[in-house]
Amino acid sequence: QVQLVESGGGLVQAGGSLRLSCAASGRTPNMIHMGWFRQAPGKEREFVGAIRWDNGITTYGDSVKGRFTISRDNAKNTVYLQMNSLKPEDTAVYYCAADRAFSDFNSPAGERMNYWGKGTLVTVSS
Repeated sequence: QVQLVESGGGLVQAGGSLRLSCAASGRTPNMIHMGWFRQAPGKEREFVGAIRWDNGITTYGDSVKGRFTISRDNAKNTVYLQMNSLKPEDTAVYYCAADRAFSDFNSPAGERMNYWGKGTLVTVSS
């Protein structure tokens, strides 16, 4: 089992920045791909981005490309989501997710993802 704990959510004005963190613990947390999904009120859960544990390759959802950056510190078993140029439509609960199969990040709404954090709320005011 792998446990994921997010931190860093909050309220920010449009155009601002915020950084989320997700710390993994449990069974071999350093050998697991990690990433982020988000869910806005009344909407389906949406893929934000992910990073491979072995080579650091990243992938992003279309709505955040060029604004959000994922990075990880394998020594700390932690993944980060740097969010810049935030928009009101970025308001959502952001969930950290992890899986040993990178392809599971492509599943609809992350339905095949094995591990989830409890989520952290990001609110972007206009």
